[in-house]
Amino acid sequence: MNKERLMKMAGAVRTGGKGSMRRKKKAVHKTTTTDDKRLQSTLKRIGVNAIPAIEEVNIFKDDVVIQFINPKVQASIAANTWVVSGSPQTKSMHLLTLKAPIFDKKEI
Repeated sequence: MNKERLMKMAGAVRTGGKGSMRRKKKAVHKTTTTDDKRLQSTLKRIGVNAIPAIEEVNIFKDDVVIQFINPKVQASIAANTWVVSGSPQTKSMHLLTLKAPIFDKKEI
């Protein structure tokens, strides 16, 4: 083995900078589970209740709309707290208004 190839292999296993310990694999820590557990315990403490049969939630912000399709909605009226969880989609306000139905006064 030549020296260049050996140095290249040694550099590939080093996770830090010069003088740090060499490791084969960098450990990946998952902190999202503890955050999720803390959030759920806080929501349980304030007494949120699940609200069933919500098909869509739209949050209007400036010229964009954050849209949740089939979200999990929880609420605590006493604490004035609403929790919307799900996968969001960010859309333009213009696109959402094109899909909205238009009613005449005669139809209502």
